[in-house]
Amino acid sequence: MKKKPQKSAINIVQLNNYNSPNIQVDKRNDWVTFGDKNSYFKYLIDRYSGSATNNAIINGISQMIYGKGIDATDNNIFPNEYAQAITLLNKKVIRKLSYDLKLMGQCAIQIIYSKDKKSIAQIEHMPVETLAMEKCDEDGEIKGFYYCPDWENKKPNEIPVRIPAFGTSKENIEILYIRPYVAGHYYFSPVDYQGGLQYAELEEEVANYHLNNILNGLAPSMLINFNNGVPNEEERAIIEKRILDKYSGSSNAGRFILSFNENADTESSIEAIQLSDAHNQYQFLSDESMRKIMVSHRVISPMLLGVKDNSGLGNNADELKTASTLMDNTVIRPFQELLLDAFNEILAFNGISLNLYFKTLQPLEFTEIDETLIDEETKEEETGVKMASHLEDQLANDILLNLDNDHISDEWEMVAVRELNQDIEDDNLWASTLIEENKSIAKKFADAVTSKPSGFSYLDKSFYKIRYQYAEKYSSDKTRSFCKIMMQRRNKGNVYRLEDIDKASRDGVNKEFGHKPAGADKPQPYDLFKFKGGVNCGHYWEQVLYRLKNKTKKSDKLYDYKEVKSIPKSYVPSPRGTKESIIAPKDMKDGGAYPN
Repeated sequence: MKKKPQKSAINIVQLNNYNSPNIQVDKRNDWVTFGDKNSYFKYLIDRYSGSATNNAIINGISQMIYGKGIDATDNNIFPNEYAQAITLLNKKVIRKLSYDLKLMGQCAIQIIYSKDKKSIAQIEHMPVETLAMEKCDEDGEIKGFYYCPDWENKKPNEIPVRIPAFGTSKENIEILYIRPYVAGHYYFSPVDYQGGLQYAELEEEVANYHLNNILNGLAPSMLINFNNGVPNEEERAIIEKRILDKYSGSSNAGRFILSFNENADTESSIEAIQLSDAHNQYQFLSDESMRKIMVSHRVISPMLLGVKDNSGLGNNADELKTASTLMDNTVIRPFQELLLDAFNEILAFNGISLNLYFKTLQPLEFTEIDETLIDEETKEEETGVKMASHLEDQLANDILLNLDNDHISDEWEMVAVRELNQDIEDDNLWASTLIEENKSIAKKFADAVTSKPSGFSYLDKSFYKIRYQYAEKYSSDKTRSFCKIMMQRRNKGNVYRLEDIDKASRDGVNKEFGHKPAGADKPQPYDLFKFKGGVNCGHYWEQVLYRLKNKTKKSDKLYDYKEVKSIPKSYVPSPRGTKESIIAPKDMKDGGAYPN
């Protein structure tokens, strides 16, 4: 009897292929997700976490987008509006938006209105991966978003929260969604490095392969023999799937081979084919992945992101400067403009219009200034660097933001204004000379017995207030912005406590103006009470006296102001520094400049 030939079957199991997710429009729901269950955002985060090159580039570019934060070229012209804008546009929020815009290709702002919805009270960062878009209406408008903290694990009976789009509702919370236009993508925008995602994944898999080879003792790929007969095709497929789920992928260093045999005598024999230059091939894959990832991100020179390579590009100052300028103009600015457009929309709702820009991280010598742009505000906006002539205005604006105004209520009436000098009496005597307390008849009789009939009693300080206002002695076309704003405030009736003026000096917001004595580690605080607006300033401080109207009356001495000056010189002026406060720096030695 002729022996029946024995059979064997060999299958080769391949690694999985890369699949790009698509926009998921579910007819059963009102929302649209980016990939199945909004999973594409998770895919982007995984490529960021797994690829060293991709991670470094995204971190570096997002930091370049934020730079040193938001500023405005006209902040010295509109200090109050600028203060409101900086308060609303929170630094932490802008940093997160810059990061999301680069990593995810889009970002979202939660707009929180005041109770009457007449202004935007606050903005917050909204993690974009938690949002799905509402299906557009018949006019093609997207009027809402659906929020779910974890779309992949959303329960069937869990209903996402709908949040209206910015400017489409009467609700107190809305979403402002920021994304660039990309042809063919109506709902979500792909990232600008879309073409490099496969290489980011490849870099990740090569790293996993090498790591697991080391962890597994550099063991080769597997040949698995089944010597108990050859199952049918369906059974073989089941066995292959189970082994594939357990052993395949870069974490198990490549592929495996299954061999189904009648018995051990017919088992497969595999000849190992060793790659003589395997290390070179893996090095090529690693280098190629890095190059393609950088190309997809449009990185001109890796040195701009703190990565040293052997390409020779950007290894000297001129090349690095050129690369930095190109990177800033072709990559960073488009992201910044998207954010600035959104910020301008927010500020416009609050009636604020400012020329915003991002302060750059580039060294000053790397900024390109077109000399034909004679307007300094334009130069400042184009370069992202505060111009030298604006630094002084910026310092003055910082002072103004930290100098509290004091608005006197209607129950108080202004009595007199005086310039301070060493010959004038202290505040108590000045006030008591010009303000007389309303007294009852009994009190008047008592006073007549114990004091001179024509004298004035000292008053409790609760009956009067002394404040300071800015005054001009010399006008000039070159008056500093600080002094212009202070005079504008004076015309509006703004006055200051001495404590407010001293605090602005002590806080060091204008420390660059401070005097640094020989041997000192740091400058002394600039004395705003003494030096006003700075060198050659034509302004000074004057005192304003107020009386409490319902408890006092004007004194006859008010109309003979010279009589105040007859007080003896023995009186010590209060507060300190009054002698210099009335002198405009222009009248001081060296125009009020420090010796050095």
